Formats: sequence, structure tokens, C-alpha cells
Amino acid sequence: CDWVIPKTHFLESWGDQTALSGVVGLMQPLINPMYDSTSSLEILSKLLGESKKELTIVRDTWRNRKTFINWKEWLHNGIISGYTLKVAPKTTYTRFQNILAKQVKAKSRFDTQIELNFVPDNSVYDGRFINNAWLQELPDPITKLTWDNAALISPKTAKEMGVKTKDLVSIHVKEHTQNFPVFVLPGHAEGCISLSMGYGQKTVGRIGEESGFDAFVLQSIDDNPVKSDRTVPLGKDYPLATTQDHFSLEDRPIYRQTDLESYKKNPNFATEMVKVPHPRSSWEERPYDTGYQWGLSIDLNKCTGCNACIMGCQSENNIPIVGKKEVLNGREMHWIRLDRYFSGDDFNPLLVHQPMTCLQCENAPCEQVCPVAATTHSKEGLNDMTYNRCIGTRYCANNCPAKVRRFNFFDYHQTNPQSIKKDRKHFFDLIREPDKTLQKQFNPNVTVRMRGIMEKCTYCVQRINEAKSDAKNETRLVRDGEIQTACQQACPADAIVFGNILDKKSKIYKLRSKQRTFSILEDLQLKPRTTYMASIRNPHPSFVTSNTVEHHYEH
Repeated sequence: CDWVIPKTHFLESWGDQTALSGVVGLMQPLINPMYDSTSSLEILSKLLGESKKELTIVRDTWRNRKTFINWKEWLHNGIISGYTLKVAPKTTYTRFQNILAKQVKAKSRFDTQIELNFVPDNSVYDGRFINNAWLQELPDPITKLTWDNAALISPKTAKEMGVKTKDLVSIHVKEHTQNFPVFVLPGHAEGCISLSMGYGQKTVGRIGEESGFDAFVLQSIDDNPVKSDRTVPLGKDYPLATTQDHFSLEDRPIYRQTDLESYKKNPNFATEMVKVPHPRSSWEERPYDTGYQWGLSIDLNKCTGCNACIMGCQSENNIPIVGKKEVLNGREMHWIRLDRYFSGDDFNPLLVHQPMTCLQCENAPCEQVCPVAATTHSKEGLNDMTYNRCIGTRYCANNCPAKVRRFNFFDYHQTNPQSIKKDRKHFFDLIREPDKTLQKQFNPNVTVRMRGIMEKCTYCVQRINEAKSDAKNETRLVRDGEIQTACQQACPADAIVFGNILDKKSKIYKLRSKQRTFSILEDLQLKPRTTYMASIRNPHPSFVTSNTVEHHYEH
């Protein structure tokens, strides 16, 4: 490309779109354009010699199509009321079902030609988001890889090839060759390799450059599917930054699940999986029975492992990225981690996901060991962090049984000028003209932490205080559902519910009284405010295997 045009972000754009049902929706910008950019509609308008702005193009389009226009009503509703386009029925889903049925019947065989599957990456998609550091450091829901892609293969295929995770292999397709690190994934189809697209770009910015391996090199227009001529182990390995083993909870029954028939026989299975030897503490506990008492419930039946909660939390709470080198050292800063568990055998495993964040324990082990009272309990049941007191002993992290506290080993936000030593020219450029994009990235309601302190989930206390202040000014109590944590707001499955656990009319109170509700590590008498609802599986009989489903271990 000889020309580069700055494109307007879709959240800055006007537009329209048609649903499969024919309903027309209006796309409205959430913010004014931050830069002198141009949208696709405006480019097309200029090519037609009109040079109209987006808003004018969209409004004129529907004014000309319809004799009567109620623009304000349409903007309010988000759709063009009482109007539908005739859309041909989509057959994609039916066609996909037919293809899938044929693939299930087909027998997979392993030979020198291995089929290559090119798949969009969970974080960078087809490469368009490769320069987004948040997405690069977001662990893949299944492999838990960050900052890289890999050649995913089944355990059986890996054994036949004589390779293991992190081994480098050379994949040859006709005259093209590309190296990839291997990642052995239980449950992967045999006799084939899956390659995530979008990595290995050379000139995309300092975040995405040289990140991962280019899968597009091996693609072919002529062949579908693409098969490798040969795959050769290179006898050396490559460091893959995977977070699966970080902050491991070992082999304890953290995730709890059963099938529908077993649940009908024993609805209390979730609470009976762990025996509590003594339900009383060694000292007199503080009562939390008045005022606001906040709690969080996560429904494991609904969680799909999409990572939206992690991104919502990171953007809300100014959580930094640390880079691949520090992820390899186990120093990622996410306040929520998404644990992935397998059960059963390597060839037909059962896979589940569980978000893990600060439990906000009433009997918090972290508070008992902090020498400077940097972590204390509020009267509303929150495990608070006072950053100015923290001196970085990390005693609290060592004593946290859920392993959900994060330590600022370095000045990740680069708020300290002395920490910028590699590129001093870039640093002085920032002094002369600060990066407006970075300034607007931070949430002004949340402190930007510096090096040497402990961080963790706060139940988005800034949102709690804002809602309490608004309610006080209006001489009322905070309404149920008025406060949403960032993870709750981002969750597309509504798996997360937050509220006052003392309010008997609240949704959180009703959920906590359900038979599926359980607390993890209850044998430690933590009394956590974050509780879970056990998963109930009801699979089709043809998918049922001999796998045990009441206990899951981390793979």
C-alpha cells in the first residue's frame, strides 16, 4: 500500500445495519472522533464526488427511502420503527450442520500429509488487533497462551510425530515453509493442526511487531483444505507464555458440576463435596448484619469462558500489561483469572471455565498477616486495599488461598521518569507533547498504581461509592441492580450478579439461597462474599461418556 488513511473507529461512527429478520438498526457514535480520521462511508462519498459527512449520508439515505421520517424517535429506539427490508433467508447454519454431519462420519487418519486448519485467533482475530496490548496479553480461553500463537495438535498426533508442547516444528506446504511451536491440546481432532491467523506481522507498530508466527504463508487459494507435505521437528524449543499453571489451586474441588439426573437425586451435591471439620473460627468474629453488605455471585452454568470479564475489569481499573517476558515469570496483573479445567481422558475430555477473583473473605487470611494494615475490612464487608500504606512485603499474597492478589514488580504505567531508560528520545517527546490516547485510556475514578504495591479486585468500589453518593443526595437507599461491577456489566451471558446480600428482595440474596450455591475453600472458614453456582450438565445421550463429572482437576 502506498496510501494510508486513518479510519474512524466504529464507536465514533454513524451507520446502519440490517438484521436477518429485516429490521434496520441505526449505528450511533458514543464519542466524538479523537483524531482527524475518515470513515468508510465518507471515503465512498468522496469517490462519488459528494464529500458528505457520515450523519448526512445516513439521514439522507432514509429520508429518501421513506416519505415520513421521525429521526429523533428512530435514534431513541435504535431501529427504524415499522420498517423492514426483505432479506433472503440465510442457509449458512443449515449448510454448516450438513458439513459437520459429514465430518463426524468421516474417519480421521494420520499420514505424512497433515490437514491444516486456519482459525481466527481469540484475541487478535485475523491480525487486525495485533497492536492492542490488552488483547495480546489476554490468555486464550482454552490454551491460556498470551503474546503468541502455536500449532495446536492432539496428544495422539503429537506422540506419533514425537513432539511435545514448546517443540519447534517446520511445516512445509509446496514451496512455502513456516516454523511453529507445538501446543498439545487434549480433545483436539487427530491427524490435523490448527493455526491461529494474524500473527507474525512485520510492520504494524511496536506492540504487534514480531509477535507470533505467520500462518498466512501456508494458505493456498488452490487447495481446500490445505495439507502439509511434511512436518519436521527441529530439535529445539520455543518459550510459550501460558498462564494455565500460574496461581494454581492444585487438585482441590474448586469447580463443581454434575449431570441433571444426579442433581435430581441430590440437589445439595455442591455443598456436600467438601467436608468442613470445624465451622467456627478460633476467635470471636465481627458481625456483618447491618447496612449495606456487598456480595457477588457467579453462575458456572452460564459462564462460557469468553474473557469479557477480564477485559471489562482491566479497562475499568487501569490494570497494566506486563509483556511476554514477565508473563513467563508469572507476573501478569489481571485481577480476574479464568481457570480452565479438563476432566476425563486426553482424547475426549470435558472442558469447563471458572472466573476467579478476590473472594472478599470476612475472615480474610491476607488481613491477618499484613504488618502495616494496608489490607483491612470495611464495615460493608469489603476487603479494602490502602495503597499508600502498602510496603510490598507480599505476605498477603503468600497467605491468600485463592491466589488472586497481584504485585507491581515494576513501574508498568511508567509514571516514574527514571524507569524510562531504553528510549530516552521517546520519553522527551512525551514530555513535549503527551500522548492523548494514553491519557484518555485511564479511568480517572481509579488510582494509577506505581511500583511496589499489592493490587486486587475491589468489587469496583468507585462505582459503589458513586451510587451511594447519588442515593444519599436523593435521600434514599441504593436500589437493587443500581450498581454493576465492570465484570458484571461486560458479561454477555449475565453470569455475574452483584448486590446487597442483606436485602431479601435483591437478586443476589435469592441466588445465595439456591441449592446450587457454594463457596470455594469453605473448609478454611474464609466466609467469602464471592460465591458460585454449580454447573448442571444435561448433554444429549450420544455425547455422554464414562467421564466422571462431579470433580474436575486442572490440566
